[in-house]
Amino acid sequence: MKALVLSGGAGTRLRPITHTSAKQLVPVANKPVLFYGLESIAAAGITEVGVIVGETAAEIEEAVGDGSKFGLEVTYIPQERPLGLAHAVLIAREFLGDDDFVMYLGDNFIVGGIAALVDEFRAHRPDAQILLTHVPDPRAFGVAELDAAGQVIGLEEKPETPKSDLALVGVYLFTPVIHDAVRAITPSGRGELEITHAIQHLIDERADVRSTVIKGYWKDTGNVTDMLEVNRTVLETVEHRVDGAVDEASELIGRVVVEEGARIVRSRVVGPVIIGSGTVVEDSYIGPFTSVAENCRVTDSELEFSIVLRDSSIRGVGRIESSLIGRHVEVTPTTGMPAAHRLVLGDHSKVQIRS
Repeated sequence: MKALVLSGGAGTRLRPITHTSAKQLVPVANKPVLFYGLESIAAAGITEVGVIVGETAAEIEEAVGDGSKFGLEVTYIPQERPLGLAHAVLIAREFLGDDDFVMYLGDNFIVGGIAALVDEFRAHRPDAQILLTHVPDPRAFGVAELDAAGQVIGLEEKPETPKSDLALVGVYLFTPVIHDAVRAITPSGRGELEITHAIQHLIDERADVRSTVIKGYWKDTGNVTDMLEVNRTVLETVEHRVDGAVDEASELIGRVVVEEGARIVRSRVVGPVIIGSGTVVEDSYIGPFTSVAENCRVTDSELEFSIVLRDSSIRGVGRIESSLIGRHVEVTPTTGMPAAHRLVLGDHSKVQIRS
């Protein structure tokens, strides 16, 4: 069995972060989201992985390498444009051959991994198996309709009037019959080859399509709110560990990870929190559910329920919360009168300011 990991999307909902960084590499608890998926695939006993890459290919390849650090053998498959999940299957045909495979969306996060799902698929080997979960607003997802016996009878992609609240989670398992299905469909109104249409084709052809409704935690980390929520969930699992330096004037409360080379100076840190290597926290407060990546500087500031990416500095700005701060960012207070906000924002940014 092989795996196909999709890492070619543009990440428009995470802009401006994704103007300069692949969305799959935005860190959760200081580890890229993509790495959690690769670790789940390895834990399921799968070693051969094809990674679909797009315009951020160089960054993805630099981060993942040949896959050996995950116990995997990685093959990169370029996709000129994100033309749909079924298109990814289409262009991966040579890599996949006639093997069964799991398709994993690289920006999805599933607590507990996929080993049990893969074992179930191997045991029964339906033509396709999909994961479903109940969501409050299914209009943003692929949506499944089940009959009274729980059998999948229909799928729709982002329907205006959903027939259920069961959304497709970004993990799919297929036998080689899916290759005929992706060749049989035509682009949707969005101009993409939809995997929901390919699976619907299997259903129409009376193939064995099964579903599993997951009760565990799943998130599509495509926006800032979900990124922060996943970060919170992962930080709930960390154990207290101090490999860096903490001076006597500082206080660590709860589950706090201070990586090697990090320094906490005259500060209070309330976990769960992770402070990356080489980062200095000085005269500051770091509150729960915050991850600060490597080589950052937080001085005379308060930070809570936030993610700070590497090589950034926050100095003298009072309190920051519910924020995602990118790489090489400088956050400083303004000086002089009159009081005003000075903003330098990327395209498609969203800013909330208290007047």
